[in-house]
Amino acid sequence: MGQTNYNGALQKPVGSGFNAKSSTIDVIKGIDLTGKIAIVTGGDGGYGLEITKALTSAGATVIVPARNVEKSKEILNGIANVEVETLNLNEPISINAFAEKFLQSGRPLHLLINNAGIMWTPLYRDQKGNEGQFSTNHLGHFQLTAKLWDALKKANGARVVNVSSSSHHYSPISFEDVNFYTREYNKFEAYGQSKTANVLFAVELDKGGQQFGVRSYALNPGLSLETNLGRHLTFEDFITLGILHPDGTPNTEAEAAMKSIQKTKEQGAATAVWAATSPQLQNIGGVYLEDVEVAQFDEANYDSIATTYRNPGGFAGIAPYALDQESAQKLWTLSEELTQTKFEI
Repeated sequence: MGQTNYNGALQKPVGSGFNAKSSTIDVIKGIDLTGKIAIVTGGDGGYGLEITKALTSAGATVIVPARNVEKSKEILNGIANVEVETLNLNEPISINAFAEKFLQSGRPLHLLINNAGIMWTPLYRDQKGNEGQFSTNHLGHFQLTAKLWDALKKANGARVVNVSSSSHHYSPISFEDVNFYTREYNKFEAYGQSKTANVLFAVELDKGGQQFGVRSYALNPGLSLETNLGRHLTFEDFITLGILHPDGTPNTEAEAAMKSIQKTKEQGAATAVWAATSPQLQNIGGVYLEDVEVAQFDEANYDSIATTYRNPGGFAGIAPYALDQESAQKLWTLSEELTQTKFEI
């Protein structure tokens, strides 16, 4: 058993030499992925498309799972070394079929980028009754990773990258009612706990996976208005987030804060590409990254998560509960139960 990042034990910057404005072009420079196989969920849009472009530019073959294969092929047309396969993260049968087809190919899987996600949606449930954001953002990727585990071990040096968010600060995992069966649905808290789950999953996966050469990471890509993730926001939501005043006028301080940290899609995708490829992370895993660096962790001075609702510019660093050992282990067990998937490492 190697090191673990339980309670932030490894959560210290490594001196990457990059920063918030570094792009995928910057971090992929000098990286050779010839012969490597990658799967990028959501690899046909937003940050995922930029991740796909970066990995293929370095020589990797990238498989992009998609609900609409023909549409995905149109978007990815002209990018070399890309394969498109059918997958719906809300449908367990679809996940199993995708994974089985890949396993039957006999290929190792060097990089699994769990990037696809939804944000701040109205309440809906998957086929098993699980809340939609938790299902798509975490449970689907948990099951996918479990089903692809043999291929990851076969790579003799694989990485699993979970794209989380600074919005994990909105909520820990509410184990007493993760699916909002009895409590009132809150789209921000639902999204927040799904992003916290991405981090806890990376922590626990890295603990067990490193003995097989599989390392895992979670990350905050940063804010980019070039993605369409906020399309479900209402007028009231913009007030809740502090972007608008109650009378509908813009919050100029919030606008300035957002502008100061806003990224292009290439910059937003850079941390995921760094997580997947950087030699600087060769001997460390289970850590939360942001701005192409291991994020700061200061548990003693961590502020109330309520501040995030008044901070449209995001919330830097990692919440202590997202690195908690008991929560990481408890989430793993809960995820097995909800997906009916035994993930034994």
